[in-house]
Parts: sequence; C-alpha cells; structure tokens
Amino acid sequence: MDQSEKLLMGIENILRVASDLVDEVARLKSVEEECKILKEKVFMNQFTKAEQEVFSLAIDGHSISEIQDILHKEECAIKNQKKYLKEVQCIIYARSCSTVSEFASRASQELIRTS
Repeated sequence: MDQSEKLLMGIENILRVASDLVDEVARLKSVEEECKILKEKVFMNQFTKAEQEVFSLAIDGHSISEIQDILHKEECAIKNQKKYLKEVQCIIYARSCSTVSEFASRASQELIRTS
C-alpha cells in the first residue's frame, strides 16, 4: 500500500467520522428540542393556573403592562412571576450549553483518536 492509498483511506475515515458527527448532532438537536418541551411542561405544572397564564404570555413576548391589561393583575405580581421565569430559563440554558460543550469536546477527541 503506497502513500497515496493510505492518505485516501485516512480521508475516507475522516469523512465517515464527520458524517457520523453530523448525524449525531441532528439527533441531539431533536432530543434537545424534546427535552425543552418536557422541561417546560414540568416547569409549568408546578404553578397555579394564574401563574401559568402569566408565564405563557411572557414567553409569547408580552410586556408586563400588556400582561397586566390582559389578565387584570397588579403590576408587582406580574413582575415577580416574570422575574422568576427568567431565572429558571437562564439555569436551563446554562445546562444546555454545558451539554453541547461536552459533546463537542468528545467529538473532537474522537476525530483526533481516529486520525
């Protein structure tokens, strides 16, 4: 086996690993989306119906004053509920970023190992 054949085999191996990584990233994105939906459901189930209404409107992008008008609630109650929602979303986002970083690290190690 000459040098060019070895090089071609190495390139084929790298392309196969890259293809596998692309497939895995697509699968993980799908899983991540499912997890996001489930986390939202679990998160929302811990609150009263009134709190769920506020959170749903906040997620849809309504301002505090709009939510106040829609639900006829006091501004301070809506601000407290919306602040809590933002804190929880930040925690979930940080966990997701950590998972993606770990996957990327493992993927690059696999590429190095197979090269």
